[in-house]
Amino acid sequence: MAKETAGGTGITVALVASEFNYDVSMMMLDRAREEIAFLGARVGPIVKTPGVYDMPLAVKTLFERTAVDAVVVVGAVIEGETGHDEVVMNQAARKLTDLSVEYGRPVGLGVSGPGETRLQAQDRIENAAGAVRAVVKMVARLREIGEGSPSAPRSGGTR
Repeated sequence: MAKETAGGTGITVALVASEFNYDVSMMMLDRAREEIAFLGARVGPIVKTPGVYDMPLAVKTLFERTAVDAVVVVGAVIEGETGHDEVVMNQAARKLTDLSVEYGRPVGLGVSGPGETRLQAQDRIENAAGAVRAVVKMVARLREIGEGSPSAPRSGGTR
């Protein structure tokens, strides 16, 4: 394993993993854990959901009940015979974005799909690490914004 870096010091990242397409999802979960350690961050709670569609509720609960700085979701939405994979991914991604904005904390989308084969999903396991890097960077940037002094109120004019 690579040497830890200081980029994630003081940052706790929770993980939510889909049990659907378990073989791919669990490899993504392992990869996300490795990347959190590599960045010097802490692994927070790990929650396994039945599927990707169930992830928003787990993320909301983590934000409400734990002191995590960010959450990364991992899983694979593999194409089936219907458009179900598109519905699942579109709805889950939209709600995860809404939760990030609502709670002011990053949610990393380490879910691959829709419209992919199992082989393509296996080739995209590294997406989990990319999602971890994104949330760690975003937490750091949000902290930078929060540490800055508030700008002086604008004078003159009406809206």
